[in-house]
Amino acid sequence: MQDELSILMLGDVVGKPGRKALQQYLGTLRRDLGVDLVVANGENAAGGIGITPATAEEMFKVGVDLITSGNHIWRYNEIHDYLATHNRLLRPANYPPGVPGQGYVQVTVAGGVRVGVLNLIGRVFMSAVDCPFQGADKLLATVRLGRDVDIILVDFHAEATSEKTGLAWYLDGRVSAVVGTHTHVPTADARILTRGTGFQTDLGMTGCYESIIGMQVSSVMGRLTTQLPGKLQPADGPAALCGCLLRIGKSDGRCRSIAPIRRGPGLSETIPVGQH
Repeated sequence: MQDELSILMLGDVVGKPGRKALQQYLGTLRRDLGVDLVVANGENAAGGIGITPATAEEMFKVGVDLITSGNHIWRYNEIHDYLATHNRLLRPANYPPGVPGQGYVQVTVAGGVRVGVLNLIGRVFMSAVDCPFQGADKLLATVRLGRDVDIILVDFHAEATSEKTGLAWYLDGRVSAVVGTHTHVPTADARILTRGTGFQTDLGMTGCYESIIGMQVSSVMGRLTTQLPGKLQPADGPAALCGCLLRIGKSDGRCRSIAPIRRGPGLSETIPVGQH
């Protein structure tokens, strides 16, 4: 519809298989679904852990507009300088002050619609960082939906489903959508909260599902069965693209619909309502 913006948000892109899935499916999805903006979490895009300038540029080249990240963003030293000079790659906003990069960016898309994207990271079962709830409040004290920006999207990179759900309810009505990343497993709870915020606990991963969350089964099994340390190896094989399609009102910033998007082997493919 003319008053709606179509946004594709993709879960953690894992290694070369995930990047190949982007190349294989993203262009067609953008065309067939009329997508105006693509946001993908890329913190595992390089070798299954971390992201490099080269892999970020590869993702941009195949049609990703903005890249969010999480706890593996600092894996490669060369990404520090890249973060400082490239605002299309975000790191979580609630890392302590002084780290490179930024956790929020605003872009203008077709028709002059202003879209803000906020990247946050959780604290439950993860390394200690600043409070994501206060981090969101800090931004929203100066950037208000409907006044300073038309749409606000949040990628919350967190482990605990309770923390993700809690943040979504905390921000309900103040942002357009909250989607979770990090666990690499898509959840079946895509919905719109009472004040108009779209929510899905986890988008899943864009990567090889014949694996254990993107890693070779054999390289993980030893850790699980013996508790002995071992090097994880990224899985290699056909991959699926996984995320959600949001349709958001341009005039009010409210989510009109949210539907899972899954393309490729290893998952049951999904088709958004109204698409054939």
